Amino acid sequence: MDKIAVLIPCYNESKTIKTVVEDFKKELPEATIYVYDNNSTDGTDKIAKEAGAVVRYETRQGKGNVLRTMFREINAKCYIVIDGDDTYPAKHAREMVKCVLENNADMVVGDRLSSTYFTENKRLFHNTGNVLVRKLINLIYKSKIRDVMTGYRAFSYKFVKTFPILSKGFEIETEMTIHALDKNMKVENVIIDYKDRPEGSESKLNTYSDGIKVIKTIATLYKDYRPFSFFTWISVILFLIGLAFLIPVLIDYINTGLVPKMPSFVASVFFFICSIQSFFGGLILQTIAKRNKQDFEFKLNQYTDKFEELKKEKGKEDE
Repeated sequence: MDKIAVLIPCYNESKTIKTVVEDFKKELPEATIYVYDNNSTDGTDKIAKEAGAVVRYETRQGKGNVLRTMFREINAKCYIVIDGDDTYPAKHAREMVKCVLENNADMVVGDRLSSTYFTENKRLFHNTGNVLVRKLINLIYKSKIRDVMTGYRAFSYKFVKTFPILSKGFEIETEMTIHALDKNMKVENVIIDYKDRPEGSESKLNTYSDGIKVIKTIATLYKDYRPFSFFTWISVILFLIGLAFLIPVLIDYINTGLVPKMPSFVASVFFFICSIQSFFGGLILQTIAKRNKQDFEFKLNQYTDKFEELKKEKGKEDE
């Protein structure tokens, strides 16, 4: 088991990967640096290996796929996940590691939005999207996460080994954040500097298509993790639609004693029934979600025991 593992998922980052690896080797000399090449065609893997990183490969395209493999294969007391584009300085790594190893944080968020992000990042819709996603998640989960989409994070062994990754691409950042909040894990924010990509280095993030995926991920996880709240909102909307159909029918009935708008009456009944079904469906799914949380806590205890065993084995090896 490594004490600190620096995980760098890469796809065509030949212009920056050497700098990133060397900076982290200097800042965290005791860490093992892993570069997982995700089908690069520009020699990223070779440059990383020459810089001193342990290079491995993931052929399934997408950051989520790479992190899934990283988290399964590597055991460490503390994990640092960093992009290979040299937009995040290594100087903050020591503070983030301290939050995990000394303060027992499960996830440390490298907060760009409180420092230089809005002045360095020249892509307007990226700025707007980051703020929107942060506000949505903080509203839904009543949290104080400062940066949801950051690619600079630190994790505990407990988080890494109990995080079921479902995303394939960049929406993985949102999934990690919501998982930590839903499972009541300890989250800390560390303000970090941010600089835009150097000239010649291109972002793999598509503002519109990936933005839609992120919003879809938030909605899906909201449904899965908070089903009663999610389906109650749907129930209220359906009830209001049914009420809109019913009011004209009631007015006519009060005035004439007749129901001339029978299709509107039938439609209102239909929406009322759907509203009731949605409400009780949310209740049932909430019970299932609660049961899943109980199972998670039980499994968490098992992983904690396993982690203690790994630490003891590591201590014997050091002796």
